[in-house]
Amino acid sequence: HCCIHTAAVTGGRAATVPPGGGNSTQTAAALRPSRRSNVGGQERGDMNELVRCLPSPTLPGLHLPCLDGLDTYRGWLFKWTNYLKGYQRRWFVLSNGLLSYYRTQAEMAHTCRGTIPLATAHIEVGDTCHLVLTSGGRSYHLKATSEGECQRWVSALQQAKANATLLMHHSDDSGDEGPVPQEDRALTQGVLKTLASKLDDLSTCNELIGKHGAALQRSLSELEELRGSSESTDKVKAVNERATLFRITSNAMINACRDFLDVAESHSRRWQKALQHEREQRHHLEETIEQLAKQHNSLERATTTVRVDHLKSEGDASDENDEAEFFDAMEDSPAFITVTASGNIQHKRSGSNQSMMSTNHMLRRTRRSRIPDKPNYSLNLWSIMKNCIGKDLSKIPMPVNFNEPLSMLQRLTEDLEYSELLDRAARCDSSLEQMCLVAAFSVSSYSTTVHRTAKPFNPLLGETYELDRLEEYGYRSICEQVSHHPPAAAHHVTSQRGWTLWQHITIDSKFRGKYISVVPFGNIHLQFHSSGNHYVWSKVTSTVHNIIVGKLWIDQSGDIDIVNNTTKDTCRLKFSPYSYFSREVPRKVTGVVEDREGTAHYILSGTWDDIMESAKIVDSSQGCGGSEGKQKTVYQTLQPKLLWKKYPLPDNAENMHFFSSLALTLNEPEEGVAPTDSRLRPDQRLMEAGLWDEANVQKQRLEECQRLERKKREVQANQALEEGQDIEGYQPLWFEKRTDETRENTYVYRGGYWEAKDRQDWSQCPEIF
Repeated sequence: HCCIHTAAVTGGRAATVPPGGGNSTQTAAALRPSRRSNVGGQERGDMNELVRCLPSPTLPGLHLPCLDGLDTYRGWLFKWTNYLKGYQRRWFVLSNGLLSYYRTQAEMAHTCRGTIPLATAHIEVGDTCHLVLTSGGRSYHLKATSEGECQRWVSALQQAKANATLLMHHSDDSGDEGPVPQEDRALTQGVLKTLASKLDDLSTCNELIGKHGAALQRSLSELEELRGSSESTDKVKAVNERATLFRITSNAMINACRDFLDVAESHSRRWQKALQHEREQRHHLEETIEQLAKQHNSLERATTTVRVDHLKSEGDASDENDEAEFFDAMEDSPAFITVTASGNIQHKRSGSNQSMMSTNHMLRRTRRSRIPDKPNYSLNLWSIMKNCIGKDLSKIPMPVNFNEPLSMLQRLTEDLEYSELLDRAARCDSSLEQMCLVAAFSVSSYSTTVHRTAKPFNPLLGETYELDRLEEYGYRSICEQVSHHPPAAAHHVTSQRGWTLWQHITIDSKFRGKYISVVPFGNIHLQFHSSGNHYVWSKVTSTVHNIIVGKLWIDQSGDIDIVNNTTKDTCRLKFSPYSYFSREVPRKVTGVVEDREGTAHYILSGTWDDIMESAKIVDSSQGCGGSEGKQKTVYQTLQPKLLWKKYPLPDNAENMHFFSSLALTLNEPEEGVAPTDSRLRPDQRLMEAGLWDEANVQKQRLEECQRLERKKREVQANQALEEGQDIEGYQPLWFEKRTDETRENTYVYRGGYWEAKDRQDWSQCPEIF
């Protein structure tokens, strides 16, 4: 990699011959013009013109920080690639604080496989010739051929890291001090002018390379024609001179490129720092604006609290009327971007209602708004899942590292996060508008799953969970695990605001190698008290992707058919599966609301993780372009109207399992609950507190106790069978199996739980914890 420098003293500039240019004597001879032909004078003139035009390899007046003794180190190392290929031999080059690697030495001329900046890297020495470099959140596992070679690499890397750190500090302007705008502007303009000058130099070199390359090609052609003639000697010298010109120009091009790169690299850190400063300022401004908005909201509530006593005298009926008028104003609004006069009036009235509700809420219990942060424990998922392909995951014991601190019963209860949609639907006079809100409610239950790839705890047989929100939202809910294999849960909710919901869900989860599919079986029933409308629908399939490699992500796919058994209205919702090649909006949901005759009245659209809207159909026509000769139906609709919008996640949600505001309160300790309540489950409570090792011990104990209970029931069943007695399987405490009006065998609430809670009589409850 040595190179021979030959100075052509013209205008104080030097031209450099690249590697392979020959020794100094040959080069000097090549530079000397020939006196035996007229070509020499032309070549001499070209040489002088070239030397005058070539850019200097250094930039006068620009002082770049440099490090003395920063030697280049290179050699072969083994780099870990993946589990299939293991360690692979790579050629590593350490230069200027950067560790680059290539598959072969020949690749250095054109392809770099990766570069590790040592200034921010962490160097760790392992056992038996191993070392680990960590930079930018990525780890590089390297292995040398011997201990001595490993030690030499570690010394070189540590020295290069120290030098690169000094260079980084030297290149920074003023540390963490505030920027000086005037000086920064002048320095930036100077750097830009320097870069522009270097670009001009590169353009000049490019033109010269093209010119002398063409001349060299012509000379070679002439030499080919004159082979064997007396003029061949002069032509050879001419070709040599043109080749020398071409080499000098190419080398100048390389030097100009190197200078351009040095200038850009020396100032890149400073520009990155300035960009980071602007981002921090923007973030600070956003926080300030958010704080001002909260203060404004508090002041607005304080001014409206004065009218609370007057509003209370109007009674609950006036509150309902206000809510209905506010809802109608939203429905009549053509768009949400502009605010009409009527919209302002209704907004003020609803604001007073909100202030009264918030004042009443202050008199109630304050729910918790955070839980302990999730510990950063790592576990090899593949070591556990590799033997589970095609199996039912409910039968495989898993450590709590793959769980979130909620049980499946609590996840079912979390469907009630947007219960106000059902409150609005209960006040609807039109069954078709009611269907739109029911459809939005069925979609909203998936919004909390978008970031939550961890599995909930499998409930123990007989485990229960209650959620009493009569004071806040007018409903109370009770769940019970009615079967363990297959896992099945029954759920019943009664609302004072005019609706009842119940469901019996069986979960089938299978590991397919690259993903886990969770398929719920069973129907959800919803009945409104005033109209008697009875809605039935089921859930879609949930899929967790990238189980082996990559970041876990969840998707929902399939169809939901909602049927009003009373009026026979229907709604089919289609959850489009995510596709990398699709142009559709991710997590898209679409649907059509039809009456019993099949006439479409509303178009529903949105995403299952954020928003749902409805648009009333005013006209329909048959279009073209359908498959298999079928014509597509074209609907003309009014402006879409908002049905549902997801609540923002609480602050620090990413460290609290991405729980929503309701999910944060589900495992909050409550007094007076049944001894089988999920809140009292010890392994789940320990996991929430961050004590995962202790939680795993308790989880194994509970699962062993459950296995012993199941074996005990099997022995009793066998004895009864031998004695000729009737065998009665496990019977849930609060639910019983019935055949409903749709001829479906389902578990429904038999009653008695809330009465037992009022008496605090839990003598019938088993000891499962």
